[in-house]
Amino acid sequence: MKLHVLAASIVAFGISATVAVAQSNEPIQVIKPPSQINLGMVELGKKLYFDPRLSKSGIMSCNSCHNLSMGGTDNIPTSVGDKWQQGPINAPTVLNSSLNVAQFWDGRASDLKAQAGGPIANPGEMAFTHTLALGVLESIPAYVREFKVVFGKDKIDIDQVTLAIAEFEKTLVTPNSRFDQWLLGKADALTGDEKAGYKLFKESGCVACHNGPAVGGASFQKMGVVSAYKANDKMEGRSAVTGKDADRFNYKVPTLRNVEMTYPYFHDGAANTLTEAVDTMGRIQLGKKFTADENAKVVAFLKTLTGDQPSFLMPILPPSSDKTPRPTPFSK
Repeated sequence: MKLHVLAASIVAFGISATVAVAQSNEPIQVIKPPSQINLGMVELGKKLYFDPRLSKSGIMSCNSCHNLSMGGTDNIPTSVGDKWQQGPINAPTVLNSSLNVAQFWDGRASDLKAQAGGPIANPGEMAFTHTLALGVLESIPAYVREFKVVFGKDKIDIDQVTLAIAEFEKTLVTPNSRFDQWLLGKADALTGDEKAGYKLFKESGCVACHNGPAVGGASFQKMGVVSAYKANDKMEGRSAVTGKDADRFNYKVPTLRNVEMTYPYFHDGAANTLTEAVDTMGRIQLGKKFTADENAKVVAFLKTLTGDQPSFLMPILPPSSDKTPRPTPFSK
């Protein structure tokens, strides 16, 4: 290599390294790929995540409400449950959920394992029982064999089911967004408007709640700090878990990773667009009215948070045996 080319490369590397060091002090950190994953458990959990036989009707799976082709959500205000029941709250994305301080909007589940068993037995969601779900799995020979290989036990229990689903969900992180690339020193990863949007995002105070690798998910905050939020639902938020009136209308701060894919927004799904969400959050949380230009720049920044989506071969579910209950989607 010629000396002047080598010198230019060294200078370029030095600039990139300097930028990366400077950006390491930002309130948002890079998403990292998962580590220390049990691959056998992940493969089993993947099957369970997509298997509708864990529901009473035999037609609903975890992926029904947390669709991995749609940002880990269902893109409707509140989810559809068993017998077309309307759910009470918006389905949060499952992507990067391993980074959350707790699971569900009210934080009633401490981790992914605790969360995984909830929808199966919820009468408004998959509407089964853990006992019946285990009976289904035990009636499928291939599942019986796979559980024994993964867990080394002769009998399937609900802890194994929720552990496997949680292990799969840990892999659902979305690294390598353009914003992550910028954090790592790629100066041209963002446009001028996107950088201006991030500057507004910081200076306006959004980062007080939306920070860290997940750009949220690390705290519970009141919905409507400066002015009241008028919701059309009866959800009480964190107070339903703690019993404390001070926690009324406190919800887990949602992650903003992949936020352009996870519409509609808020716990009640009331904001259909990012423009609407930014406007509402500015007014009720910060006491700030963004101009149309400011709003557009913040939205442009938010769209840089879309990372690499989970990519894998769809699982081939083991066939039912003669003893396995058949789907009953039209039963009363």
